[in-house]
Amino acid sequence: MATKIIEAARIQHLNERDAPGEGKYVLYWMQRAQRAEHNDALELAIQGANEREQPLLVVFGLTDDYPEANLRHFTFMLEGLQETQQALARRGIRLIVRRGSPPEVALGAAEKASLLVCDRGYLRHLRAWREQVAAEAPCPVIQVETDVVVPVQVASQKREYAARTFRPRVQQRLDQFLVERRTTPLDHHSLELEDEGVDLSHVEALLDEMEIDRSVPAVSALYKGGTRQARRRLNDFIEAHLPQYDEHRNQPETDDVSHMAMYLHFGQISPVYVALAIRDSGAPQGDVDSYLEELIVRRELAINFTFYTPHYDQFEALPDWARETLAEHRDDEREHIYSREELAAGETHDPYWNAAMAEMRSTGYMHNYMRMYWGKKILEWSGTPEEAYESCLAINNRYFLCGRDPASYANVGWIFGLHDRAWGERPVYGKVRYLSAGGLERKADPEAYVEKVERLRAEVGVAEDES
Repeated sequence: MATKIIEAARIQHLNERDAPGEGKYVLYWMQRAQRAEHNDALELAIQGANEREQPLLVVFGLTDDYPEANLRHFTFMLEGLQETQQALARRGIRLIVRRGSPPEVALGAAEKASLLVCDRGYLRHLRAWREQVAAEAPCPVIQVETDVVVPVQVASQKREYAARTFRPRVQQRLDQFLVERRTTPLDHHSLELEDEGVDLSHVEALLDEMEIDRSVPAVSALYKGGTRQARRRLNDFIEAHLPQYDEHRNQPETDDVSHMAMYLHFGQISPVYVALAIRDSGAPQGDVDSYLEELIVRRELAINFTFYTPHYDQFEALPDWARETLAEHRDDEREHIYSREELAAGETHDPYWNAAMAEMRSTGYMHNYMRMYWGKKILEWSGTPEEAYESCLAINNRYFLCGRDPASYANVGWIFGLHDRAWGERPVYGKVRYLSAGGLERKADPEAYVEKVERLRAEVGVAEDES
């Protein structure tokens, strides 16, 4: 099997500075790829340290006011960072987590660095952070794209209309980028470098010190952060669930899903690693192809959308045809209208929808097919399409562990016509795709799904009468 260290197309030089003569170490500013393995940014930083005969320091900026983050998100992330710190130490590498604005944390550590390597982010603030660091760092800054299979600008040079236009562009590049990774040993260990970071050994104590939104509880009883947990879930999925994935992927009453989205969101597992494990699993080809379609084509189509759409989180980012048809039906009578607070509490007339909201609120996850139903009904039950869009995005980002992700913005957009086509016209929806309770019942067993959610809530200790 072919192996490569890092494809050149993943590497970008963000500035043209010369390495300072007084640099004491190579710095990897870890932010998006929060893992110690199958991480091209880390491997490139190790190579740079070895070439310079210097140690490698890894730094992470922990900011209390990360956009829309709450206790649920911070807990999952810090659980993963705790494991990553330990795993890096076994490779002779010190990871320091420092409180503060991530770019300022990186720039502070860069004062003694001969080279700064960073991973790549796709949302506005993540890109702005890297631009700031590249502009102000006293050393060369190199960005490595390690959280997609096909680098975003290699896959396409523009915003793609739909999966059907994006798919062939990605598929023709898979042989180049879907390859095994090679680990680089570090020649000069950095464990003796002074530690000025926070103590990750007690995550709860650290969380208690942080000024964060605590209104959404952690869900560690069901979903614990970290690469080990991600690999364990992936292995279980491959062995027990992948062989019926294609048949059951739209059956929310089943559990034939991988639960990788949250681990991919926090960079705790590599999409290349996941894709190779699925490809080489020996499962039926139809199931393999169906899963890789979601992991590579659909996920990276969402990244394409956020990368090439500056206002990706605004209603105006929707296709013209979708906004026009929704505007034409803005004043249509709605049988039910619920406020955002009623929606978040799951206080509607629809037991299937309420169960979906309960799953999201209580576990931080929702089966993908129910996510489609959930969003379509918010469109139907809101006073205006703009209000519906804002409610979908706000609730999504608040409760999902994988919220605030490129997929969040693309998936919410899909509810309103993004990456889709016009369908038969009907009230409220116009020509945007419709999804009804009857359609849900024809394709799945939503009553069994309701029972499944009740079991899950009992497992995490949520009272049945909780609103």
